[in-house]
Amino acid sequence: MYAIIECVNGSFVVRAEGIQTLEAAKTQYHGRCQVLWNAQDVQTAHVAIVDEQLDVVEGYKEYIHHESPNPEG
Repeated sequence: MYAIIECVNGSFVVRAEGIQTLEAAKTQYHGRCQVLWNAQDVQTAHVAIVDEQLDVVEGYKEYIHHESPNPEG
């Protein structure tokens, strides 16, 4: 069993759980990372695939960081 967990702008969430296969978890993981990379309101995020012991699976942990716009233009 696998789960997709994330922390976006400091808020933690279990995005998906009870995923039966690693292939299905990878698909959901990549889709979620894509959404967060394209989200304008995300400053920082971490997304990971974890197993039942909360260990990151096969290194699937992504750090997403968007630079804040320069207020001086």
